[in-house]
Amino acid sequence: MQTDWILDVLADLKTFAMSSDLPKLAAQLDNSAVVAVAEISALQERRLILGHDNDKEIKSRPQGTGLR
Repeated sequence: MQTDWILDVLADLKTFAMSSDLPKLAAQLDNSAVVAVAEISALQERRLILGHDNDKEIKSRPQGTGLR
């Protein structure tokens, strides 16, 4: 799914926080990952119930970033 990349970003940020001696930030990023997993799961369930995957991609355009 297109939203799973956020989990990788949060993991990278947590690794940076831990290596930079920022334990409170690392803990908060753990909490953020839990929220992200819950929301991604709920989104997947809604799409299954509706019977379609209406995921919009965010793409880069010369006039800026936006939904396509």
